[in-house]
Amino acid sequence: MADNILISTGSGFEGYEILDYKGFISSQALLGSNFLSGIASTVSDVSEKDMAKLEKCRETAAQRLLKLAEKKEANAIVGLKMTYTSLDGGSFGVVMTGNAVVIKKKIVVDNSIHKELYVTNYYTGQIPRPVKVIIDGTKDDIDMKVQCYNYNNEEILSIRTDLEFTNLYDERLLVKNVDFAFEKANISLIESSYIQSQLSANDIQLLKDVKVTVTKYVTPRGIIVCGDTPVNVDMSYKRLQSLKAKRGIDAVARYRTDGMIWTCNCGHVNEAGLEECIICGRKQKDIMVKASFDYESMIAEMREKEYVIEIKDVLMGHLKEIDTKYRMPLLEIMESGLQYEKTRGNMKDSVIEKVEKLFEEDSEE
Repeated sequence: MADNILISTGSGFEGYEILDYKGFISSQALLGSNFLSGIASTVSDVSEKDMAKLEKCRETAAQRLLKLAEKKEANAIVGLKMTYTSLDGGSFGVVMTGNAVVIKKKIVVDNSIHKELYVTNYYTGQIPRPVKVIIDGTKDDIDMKVQCYNYNNEEILSIRTDLEFTNLYDERLLVKNVDFAFEKANISLIESSYIQSQLSANDIQLLKDVKVTVTKYVTPRGIIVCGDTPVNVDMSYKRLQSLKAKRGIDAVARYRTDGMIWTCNCGHVNEAGLEECIICGRKQKDIMVKASFDYESMIAEMREKEYVIEIKDVLMGHLKEIDTKYRMPLLEIMESGLQYEKTRGNMKDSVIEKVEKLFEEDSEE
């Protein structure tokens, strides 16, 4: 244990705290009575042999001091002092003193808070569209800002919003009339300055998503009242994250078409004759689903069912139409869902989400 005892000439150790003081300790180590008379009067004249004797004497004193600290059940020595002294009879020695203490490494508590929440509703028009709320700070001082997609590249000075946060318990917290100001403009993705948040640190840790309703926004043209009603995203938060990673931060919907209209990834519904979205400019040919099987119609049938066993029946009715590479993975999804439903309750949503993911990830490659 003595070899593990820390020593400092100061009053403590960085990153450690002193838990207990065990008392003052001292030790000595002596050289022969003729040592002083055998060396020169200046240090520069001391021989290597004499220096080795001094070093050995110092080490002996240090080891004795460590053993004394060990006996006191200390794990450190602070305030270490060392002196050379001459004793009666011409003897020469090294004296070491210090305080034996018990120390413990400090636990560093990270009070920093950082949370990024994708907005789970959206506007289909060309108003500034909130896409992400970012929360930063410490437990005592929390700020937040918003990112908006600005399809018109218009100079947006500020927006007034109502924020509806949802936590892990599906409880909702509504914060009304929150104003965000923007310093940079005329770009497609704009970010506001930070404002003080009304949320507590405990609230933030439990948040899982946020909806943002824009009531007004300001441009050099004046104050514009937003009377549009936002649309809720119709997919899980996890699927939304995946879609944004592939299609851009403003993506909120899967591509769909019925031959008469098509829904863009930005959520806007376009007429069939349009080759690109009139809101975001995405080209239909770049985002359209390439799978030959109309899996969306099958999934629509599945949504009308209640349990996995019924969803599996829908799948079996379409199985011959589905490409062979999908069949086994789909059956595995169904069997897994049936097993989990016996112990975890209704697995309908989870199974349908996995079916969607299987087709969409393949068609988007």
